[in-house]
Amino acid sequence: MVPPQYYLLLSAALFCIGLFGILTRRNALLLLMSVELMLNAANINLVAFSFVWGNVTGQTFALFTMALAAAEVAIGLGIVLVLYRNFDGVDVTDATTMRW
Repeated sequence: MVPPQYYLLLSAALFCIGLFGILTRRNALLLLMSVELMLNAANINLVAFSFVWGNVTGQTFALFTMALAAAEVAIGLGIVLVLYRNFDGVDVTDATTMRW
C-alpha cells in the first residue's frame, strides 16, 4: 500500500510544474497544457483524500473537475485557432492588439 504522502508529493510537483509553465510560457498551447497539469494535480489530491477518508466525495469532485477540464480545452482550442488565424502564430503577447 502506498502512503498518501507520496500522492501529495506527486500532486505538489505537478502543480508546481504547471504553475511554472503558466508564468514563463508565451505559447497558448503550452499555457493550456500547464493548466491541465494543475487540474490533474488537483484531481490527484481529491482522489488521495477520498482514499484516506474512505468515502467517494473526492472522486465525485474529481469527475466534475475532469468535465471542467474538457470544457476548458474545447474553449481554449477555439481561442488558439482564432489567434493563429488572426496573427499567424499562437503567441499570447500578440493578442494585446485585439483590444477595442
